[in-house]
Amino acid sequence: MGHIRAFAALAAVSAIAALLHGLIFDPWVWWVLRIVNGISVVGLYMVIESWLNERARQNRGQIFAFYMTVCLVMLGVGQFLVLIYGPGHLASYALVAILFSLGLIPIALTPALQPTPIKAQALPLKTLYGRTPVGVVGALVAGIASGGFWGFGAIYAQQSGIEPLGVAAFVSAVILGGALLQWPIGFFSDHRDRRWVLVFACAGAALAALAIFMTVDQSLLVLLVAALFYGGFAFSLYALAVAHTHDRLDVTQVLEGTQGLLLLNGIGATLGPLLAGIAVSVASISVLPLLFGSIILLLSLFALWRILREPPVAPEEKAGFVPVTRTSAVAAELDPRTELQPELDLQHKP
Repeated sequence: MGHIRAFAALAAVSAIAALLHGLIFDPWVWWVLRIVNGISVVGLYMVIESWLNERARQNRGQIFAFYMTVCLVMLGVGQFLVLIYGPGHLASYALVAILFSLGLIPIALTPALQPTPIKAQALPLKTLYGRTPVGVVGALVAGIASGGFWGFGAIYAQQSGIEPLGVAAFVSAVILGGALLQWPIGFFSDHRDRRWVLVFACAGAALAALAIFMTVDQSLLVLLVAALFYGGFAFSLYALAVAHTHDRLDVTQVLEGTQGLLLLNGIGATLGPLLAGIAVSVASISVLPLLFGSIILLLSLFALWRILREPPVAPEEKAGFVPVTRTSAVAAELDPRTELQPELDLQHKP
């Protein structure tokens, strides 16, 4: 179909799905709509990232970092849009449809040529695990933690008695924490064994989750600070897993390896809400911070076990840390750590 037509079709599907959310209040219909919207949004990300990858001939690192920062910051800002009309009004869903339509305008009117897709061979997950066990498990656990938050974060805050403004601020604090703390955590990981940094990030996320559990019905300010640190540590786990994977793989495999981690992160993001739903059914919604804090602690134990079994990567073999979030597989092509891939492919051609 081409990138422009695909973007137009997917934006239309997402806008329709948003409006149907506001017209039909049924959990099974919403389940289908969430699947359809998820496919559409990933497709939109793929078109955007393909275009960025095509145009970013220079300064790929700065463009990639700016793009990831914009994604996280706008996710945080977007939480407050629900306060305009309220979560139960069709106008809120119409606002989402308007935003999807606005995003279509610059794509539909662009005079730029459409990008050429980059094809990469898949790296089997078994092989990927053999090369970087901590990276694989870290991406999966990071997906569980982030998916559980996306599925139940706002519900947790609302059912804990927090007002709508506080709910939006709580969700936004977690997201913005992930945007702000990735840089210092990543800088620290460039000078240490990333697995140890992953252990400390897991411990920080678990402590922040415990603080959320203890302060959710007390001080909103303290809760927001705890949420900020939880997001900063928990949302950095995926970026640390990706960076550790880049350290362990040959440069000719990093693109395929990163796409494998994205798949695992997506699987984890699907499991997160399911685990949260089971926990809420068995106990109560108040246990959710403890649940995800415990899962993240299991990752730290696994990382410690791997530290004892294999030596760290030599400093001269480490790739630089780049803040990332889960968008689409095409983002891996834009990652500046994969920019040597085309040249190496040419060198290996007969």
